Amino acid sequence: MTCIPIPVCRRFAIRPMILALNLLIAARPVVAADEPPAKKVPLGQFVTVTSPVDDAVFSRISNLAIKIQQQAIQEDRTAVLVLQIDPGTSQFHHVQGLAKFLTSAQVSNITTVAWVPATVTGPNVVVALACKQIVLHPDAELGDIGRGKPLDPEEEQAILALAQKRHNTKVNSAIVRGMMDQQEQLWRVRVRALQGGAEELESRVVTKRELETLRRTNVTIENLEVVKDAGVLGVFRGSAARSFDILVAQTAETRGAVAALYGLQRESMREPVTEKENRRVRLIKVDGVIDRLQESFLLRQIDRAIAEGSQSIVFQIDSPGGLLLSSINLAETIADLSSRKIRTIAYVPHEAYSGAAIISLGCDEIYLHPDAKIGDAGPIEMRPGQAFERAPEKILSPLKVALRQLAEKKHRPIAICEAMADRTMHVFQVTHRDNGQVWYMSQPDIHAANGEWIQGPQMRETNGELLFTASGVRANEVKLAEIPVSDLDDLKSRIGVPPGMKLIPVEKTWVDQLVFTLNHPAMVMLMIVLGVALIYLELHFMTGILGILSVLCFALFFWSSFMGGTAGWLEVVLFVLGVGCLSLEIFVIPGFGVFGVSGILMILASLIMAGHSWSFDLATNIEELTWQTGQVLASLGIVALIGILIAKFLPSMPGFDSMILGPPGDAADEPRLRLEPSPAAGVFGSAISSGDKGVALTMLRPAGKARIENHVVDVVSEGPFISAEAELEVIAVTGNRIVVRQA
Repeated sequence: MTCIPIPVCRRFAIRPMILALNLLIAARPVVAADEPPAKKVPLGQFVTVTSPVDDAVFSRISNLAIKIQQQAIQEDRTAVLVLQIDPGTSQFHHVQGLAKFLTSAQVSNITTVAWVPATVTGPNVVVALACKQIVLHPDAELGDIGRGKPLDPEEEQAILALAQKRHNTKVNSAIVRGMMDQQEQLWRVRVRALQGGAEELESRVVTKRELETLRRTNVTIENLEVVKDAGVLGVFRGSAARSFDILVAQTAETRGAVAALYGLQRESMREPVTEKENRRVRLIKVDGVIDRLQESFLLRQIDRAIAEGSQSIVFQIDSPGGLLLSSINLAETIADLSSRKIRTIAYVPHEAYSGAAIISLGCDEIYLHPDAKIGDAGPIEMRPGQAFERAPEKILSPLKVALRQLAEKKHRPIAICEAMADRTMHVFQVTHRDNGQVWYMSQPDIHAANGEWIQGPQMRETNGELLFTASGVRANEVKLAEIPVSDLDDLKSRIGVPPGMKLIPVEKTWVDQLVFTLNHPAMVMLMIVLGVALIYLELHFMTGILGILSVLCFALFFWSSFMGGTAGWLEVVLFVLGVGCLSLEIFVIPGFGVFGVSGILMILASLIMAGHSWSFDLATNIEELTWQTGQVLASLGIVALIGILIAKFLPSMPGFDSMILGPPGDAADEPRLRLEPSPAAGVFGSAISSGDKGVALTMLRPAGKARIENHVVDVVSEGPFISAEAELEVIAVTGNRIVVRQA
């Protein structure tokens, strides 16, 4: 700052002070002019007009409209009420009552908007005509109030009176007549009319009678276009109505696009719920690593919340991520809850990275703490040496497809969601050419829009180096999440939960705790070891109790794997088939061949597969299979060691030596562990031996019955089938098998 020397300015000492004071006073309004007060966000609310329209629907909408209008007046904000009108059938007097209310002075300060995402015909059209503006899906149609049949004269007059109010400037009597009478023909004309002493072009829709009247008055008609031909149902498609500049103010494909047209917050798209419904809110915590066990646990929690009649579920997410398939499955399950009229909210107090971010995208609403982080959902795989590496394109592509579908379902910027997984994605801020809506898109999507969106600056987070990650504040700025919340109490007030009500968490049950315990690697090995060892002991003691305990161990093993999400019915079927093949080999078919080997292989395969969860990554699959195979083989090795110890020490232990039978001919003072004696030797003693003769009682295929030495026994043919009543010769008695051939 330069100072003027006092001697030079002595005679002007007063003038600089006055000048400075004047400049200071003048500067205040200049600053105010340069920084105008921030424009307040409109107060908006979406609500679905369900069919049939009845007294309950009328009461819900009217109470909501009056409440919004009062709040807007108190807060000095504009109010927008968006009525989503779905296809359906209603009584005319009910829709007429709702239409009268919407055009009455009671809600004159509200901008009522009819949002029609699908074709609507019949009396419900009257509700759309009563709104100040109509927004149609480009492919949706609106009209045919009588559905091909003429209306009562009183109903026609009521609808015409509604149009004559000009509540919606793009709806006039001619359009309404065309909707009621398919024989009516409509034209869009441009005429010259006096406006303030000057001639201006005016566009209007007229009927045939009105067109003839215009021609008789010698009005200059500049242009004439047919809007509707006679004999055609009076329905107007969104894209066509927009091109004619009639009926609709705008077209939009999604609810989010409608909200953007009127500058509404994402929260306005949430349907209002009653306090009674808000009391059925459940809290599910998603923390720790997301794996198959965690996935199955969370799915059970969701099912419990639904069974309890919850209308809203809050997912408190604080996780670094986890398995890709588990995260996608959870996100898609949560996203589909909206079809069951269940509202889903993601609350992120600290972080939601990777798979946790994907799960958050499946929720209807996302609320983050201002400093919380969300994003970085790129798939990675583990290489040899425990080194992490970005997953190849064959894994990235299906993930991007899943993220795009989630973004489309929940009305979020697709490009930003994909940028969470693809660091090469460049995202730009774009502005809609017609309505000024701000959105975020990739360059390919911008080019595909054919000039509908004007490209703006590139987002700083998508510079090709890092995956998209944002704080709570930034996520709201880019329309990924709602306005941040400070804590759980702030979240409750934002989602409409009464202040005194606590969010009820869905707690772990004893079943969940048991599943987590039994899926621990040590418990998995213990169940396999006990299951095999108890069968081994049962074959020696033949008590039955040990066999039941073995079945219980394997049942717990497969049940815990089934509940943990790593096993299905395939593993159970393989195990049962394997046990069946082994049983055939032991008790029916002689020797040890195909059935025995197949049974062992199927049992081993079922035990290995039951502890493995499949993923996109081949290397990860091989690593998990190797680990599970080693775990099963180690368990069998422990069983073999236990068998050796039992064979060596158990027969010598007091009390067990008398319970265990020794083979014939062994000395009494040399007990030895052995299986129960075979039926042939135990029942018939030495009565049947090699070389004995007999007769086949049944055909041997190759097993059957025969009479040998006056005993009826089960025998097996040495090779070919032997017919009944053929003479037989015993060639071998091995264990419980008597092998014969035709004499």
